[in-house]
Amino acid sequence: MVSEKDVMNALSQCYDPELGINLVDMGFIYGVEIKGGKVKIRMTFTTPGCPMVKMMLGEVEKKVKEVEGVKEVEVEIVWEPRWTPERLSKEARKKLGFER
Repeated sequence: MVSEKDVMNALSQCYDPELGINLVDMGFIYGVEIKGGKVKIRMTFTTPGCPMVKMMLGEVEKKVKEVEGVKEVEVEIVWEPRWTPERLSKEARKKLGFER
């Protein structure tokens, strides 16, 4: 049985290529829904014009499909609520110099 924890662990192996911070710590993941072997992920990016969206989406699908029991991955890109730096994890804030 696929768990949200398993999916989030897989997502934490996907990185923003420009910053080197995983998508979970970036605060890009807005939700995970699991129904049987189908995983639906709600996520965002810093801006709709991000040139790395396609690459990151491919990585998300690849990593989540590696989770035992996952048969299908659907990613819904959402722009509301808007991403802000407040969504960064404490670790990401430190790496980017927002916290000491």
